[in-house]
Amino acid sequence: MSCGSDYKTGSCVCDILREISDAQSDVLSDCTTSCEQSISDLLGGNDPSNNGLDTVPVILYCKGSCKPFKGFGVPSDDLGDATSSFYFRVKSVDDDCCAVLELLREPNDHDDDPKSPVDQDTSHLEVTGICITVDLNCFCHVTCLPAISAL
Repeated sequence: MSCGSDYKTGSCVCDILREISDAQSDVLSDCTTSCEQSISDLLGGNDPSNNGLDTVPVILYCKGSCKPFKGFGVPSDDLGDATSSFYFRVKSVDDDCCAVLELLREPNDHDDDPKSPVDQDTSHLEVTGICITVDLNCFCHVTCLPAISAL
């Protein structure tokens, strides 16, 4: 497994990480926090009863800088109260990878401009009604939080 070995993808980093992932999947359990797990939890997994979950919060990372993306907006009832968030609820995605995202915020978080996702209170994220439109081709990474009830 050296960088001189045969590449399946043309990237030794990708090939080596794929080999590690394949080997680890034989010995480790599934992730407890992942996009797949959050989607499964949202849909009820193996439990067909209504679990009350309605949102998979996501953090997006910009291409190039690899920094977390922060969206900004103002509520319709107070144009003087700009706020921002690193956490979003996906409202829609069209065929051209244009998405409408809704900012998620903890209602009691008074920091309207957190500097990083860890500075933002996530104890009870809720929908804000503030939606932005983004080009998903501008992002290189997505982190999914566990599914929540945000409506």
